[in-house]
Amino acid sequence: MTALTPTSETAVVDGPGWTAVCPLDALAPERGAAALVTGSDGEERQVALFRLLDGTVCAVQQLDPYSGANVMSRGIVGTRGGTPTVASPVYKQVFELHTGRCLDAASKEPRVGLAADLASYPVVVTGGVVHVGIG
Repeated sequence: MTALTPTSETAVVDGPGWTAVCPLDALAPERGAAALVTGSDGEERQVALFRLLDGTVCAVQQLDPYSGANVMSRGIVGTRGGTPTVASPVYKQVFELHTGRCLDAASKEPRVGLAADLASYPVVVTGGVVHVGIG
């Protein structure tokens, strides 16, 4: 699982690959936000953050593998069978927010060279700050 419920417990988020992104309060429930984070390899990646109604924060890649556009933070948040999801704002593929798994490809193939599933990233909320880990 890549999403964690906000906690006041101390987490190991000071090492390479962890980025303090924003205060938890800056994320509106059921809305996405884009962020640029640096991985442990020094490469920057765009991620889409989602704060769910229960306080859980999820992070997935911002790049929509079906359109090739960095738009996932603008997706439509919902649920399928009790599992939080996001639908791409372009072609409406549905992805699990916790794992990034594509649940509905809408009869399309991902762009050449891109996986059908979204990459998902670990999230830790400590001291009211959202941290995303990119290994």
